[in-house]
Amino acid sequence: MIRKAGIEDVKAIYRLLDNYSQKGELLARPLSKLYDHLRDFFVFVCDDGSIAGCCALQFCWENLAEIRSLAVAEEHQGNRTGSMLVEAALSEAESSNIQNVFTLTYRPDFFKRFGFEITDRSELPLKIWADCILCIKFPDCDETAMIKRLQF
Repeated sequence: MIRKAGIEDVKAIYRLLDNYSQKGELLARPLSKLYDHLRDFFVFVCDDGSIAGCCALQFCWENLAEIRSLAVAEEHQGNRTGSMLVEAALSEAESSNIQNVFTLTYRPDFFKRFGFEITDRSELPLKIWADCILCIKFPDCDETAMIKRLQF
């Protein structure tokens, strides 16, 4: 089941993201930032109540949002968990009348399935660089910038 994250989910989200950040596949998010941005997150909840995946939609501007912090527990990969999380985020973007959704990813083929296209990072507004400046990989980012233009 996909639902908006609650305060009780923060530590599970942190563990999911930390697992992938230690592998270098996702940028780390401090626990304090997860509490700050809790309302951005969707979670996939298993029948036993455990959290098997998460994804955030962060609003950046009046017509721009970012899909970020997409992580699925390894034992749940391949069963559409990640796809359902992205679909939930895109649905929220549409219902909020967001025209463009972007992501920075190490898995561009996954996002291509949802209609995202590779774009040059320089095409994205400067506002998105606020988090990038704090990244240990800045300015040598090796993620792929992608954007999807939503149709209403």
